[in-house]
Amino acid sequence: MATDDTSVSAGYLADEAATLQLGSQLASALLGGLQLQLDGDLGAGKTTFTRGLLQGLGYSGRVKSPTYTLVESYPLPALTLHHFDLYRFNDPEEWYDAGFADYFADDTVCVIEWPDKAAGVLPAPDLVLKLSVDGDGRSYRLHAHSETGHLCLKHFMTHCAAS
Repeated sequence: MATDDTSVSAGYLADEAATLQLGSQLASALLGGLQLQLDGDLGAGKTTFTRGLLQGLGYSGRVKSPTYTLVESYPLPALTLHHFDLYRFNDPEEWYDAGFADYFADDTVCVIEWPDKAAGVLPAPDLVLKLSVDGDGRSYRLHAHSETGHLCLKHFMTHCAAS
């Protein structure tokens, strides 16, 4: 599952269940204050991955895509996960207009779909997950971009190796 580079983990996801499992496995490595950007075309599995992430954090309710609401928040015992979908942004400045910068805190995890729609205004990510359609399944590449991201990725890779 992991490459030799400790800042990257990559693999193949055969189906929706594997995408959910990837999210669930990453959940155990998350730290408060983390920003995770999701990169991938429509239908690549970004919301499915987020559903798995939330399930791994103990959330049992319905997880819906925030395509029209722009953000869905999930208060959990240890932290709050904010799931953003910026697909409908026409201008990066909409990030500020919506007040989304206020969602970032030490006790939150912010998962952002379509981060390119707020390019130049988003803070730098800790982790970036690239999902790509690959035959009948998906390929993924998880890359750390900060010290916090490296810690999470190291924990994730250790957890996956032990599974």
